[in-house]
Amino acid sequence: MAVDAGRVYVERMTHAVSETWTLPWRGLGLSSNLSVADVPQPYRLLDESPGLFDYVEYSAPLSLEESKAHASLFPEMWRRRQDVPVLFHPVHLNLWGPALEPVQALRDLDAHARAVESPWVGNDVGWWHVDGQPFPGYLYFTPPFNEAGLEACVSHALQVQQHLSVPLALENPAVLARRGQWHVLDFMAKLHARTGAPLLLDLGHLLSHQLSAGLPLETGLDGFPLDQVVELHIAGGVVTHRGPRSFYVDDHTQPVREELFDLLASLIPRCPSLRAVTFEGDGHPPEVARMSLRRLRQLVPAGARPPLTWRVPAAVAAVPPLTEDSQPWALFDAGYAAAPAASVEDEAGTLADQDFRLAVVAEVLDRDWPLTRLLLAGTREGLAAFTGSKEYRKLFDSVARTPGQSFASWAMRRLRESPDEGASAALTLEMLLPSLFTRRVPAPAPGQVGLMEDVRVGSLPVDLSELVHSARAVRRHLTARAWACGTLELSGLDSLNQVARRPGPGPWSFVARRRAGGPDVMSVPLALGEFLGMLAVRPMAEAEVAPGLLEAARARGLIRQG
Repeated sequence: MAVDAGRVYVERMTHAVSETWTLPWRGLGLSSNLSVADVPQPYRLLDESPGLFDYVEYSAPLSLEESKAHASLFPEMWRRRQDVPVLFHPVHLNLWGPALEPVQALRDLDAHARAVESPWVGNDVGWWHVDGQPFPGYLYFTPPFNEAGLEACVSHALQVQQHLSVPLALENPAVLARRGQWHVLDFMAKLHARTGAPLLLDLGHLLSHQLSAGLPLETGLDGFPLDQVVELHIAGGVVTHRGPRSFYVDDHTQPVREELFDLLASLIPRCPSLRAVTFEGDGHPPEVARMSLRRLRQLVPAGARPPLTWRVPAAVAAVPPLTEDSQPWALFDAGYAAAPAASVEDEAGTLADQDFRLAVVAEVLDRDWPLTRLLLAGTREGLAAFTGSKEYRKLFDSVARTPGQSFASWAMRRLRESPDEGASAALTLEMLLPSLFTRRVPAPAPGQVGLMEDVRVGSLPVDLSELVHSARAVRRHLTARAWACGTLELSGLDSLNQVARRPGPGPWSFVARRRAGGPDVMSVPLALGEFLGMLAVRPMAEAEVAPGLLEAARARGLIRQG
């Protein structure tokens, strides 16, 4: 593994790959999705607390140009990368699944890693996307831990490494359902032996496997090649119980569990090739992230250490053909309820996996379809009807579609087959909202008033104000009751269906305000709606406007002054 040879480059496939790699010491790091809107903002946190951590590990698309275009924090990362080194943890990189990554995508990955000087690229061993279309919430599918799963993952890993001029560090995946006869650590050890790739051990993912299998946390570590581990991950998550089984959901916004801090402290001295410890603190407020990083800093002191030299494995020269023996599409169908949970191994674990996936789908849909989703897919059965539909499956046949577009197609078919005037009215409203934001509103000049930049005005021939209000009220009521009784009483959605079927007479004026979680709809009196509609076309001098309309618009925060 570790040798003293210098870096000698040889030509292999389409790019230069070294016979050895030099892995520098990175120390303690913080993860980031490189969005200025996310917390914690790593560079601001580091400026406020110098020395709190040593590097940033960021997730972004494979292509450097795509990352530059979509990651709002990318310019600061790029500017500061010499002082704050980075590790690249990509998204859209399949290490399992029905198809190998296209060569051009891997060339983009290599160019990206080299440009930012990431000494290795780490990624979870899983099926992340279909032709660039990610599974909602980036909830990848974990391979079965058996011979078929191993063979497929070997093909994927070697295909990636063959086009990558830095090491690919293989990360143990998160686990809910038990599939295959092997322990996850045995699976990862076999994958390392077949590929020669270094290992990235995620402690929360390990806990997810141990809980699902009913094993103590440290089971399997004694025989695991800890000397091949170059990076450790620690993050937050939630442990829940379903019958006799326990499950760990890898949710980085949650607090880090105490047993994971203890496990990290015990593992660091047992990993002689360790180069980095990453805290995946996505969603933690700065003051909370600072507390965790200070605790981790005691385990990973600041300061330089000698680099490690790692030999390029000979296995990279030959990529075995990929087969479908590991049945990724069967696990997809079961995971999204297109097939019964009993159709695959571990029915109880599959149901828990479905719960998580359906919850993420509901969260995604509620950004743009909160009314229609509650009316047509407000229950688990309704959500499963959507995710098990041909429209949802088609989402993964075309990268031009989004989950919301697939849901709209499904909803329209559903309403053609079973007409429902209330749900149709809600769908009409929510299909109208995006078009309202396609036209910019003019800014007012001095002495004028104009519409706020994030506000748009619309109208419908029927009044849905009661439906908009009731959807919020029902959500609040049912959620509050769930805390008390332990069950989300979805039968309470019946009242919402009644309201949807009795819309008031129109015309109905409303305003939509753009929010992070989707447009927020507010009813306004007809006269105020007409006034705001005029402002959407041209600002008006204050003297032209009736004082009562100005006061009403200002009180709702709908207008701005020049």
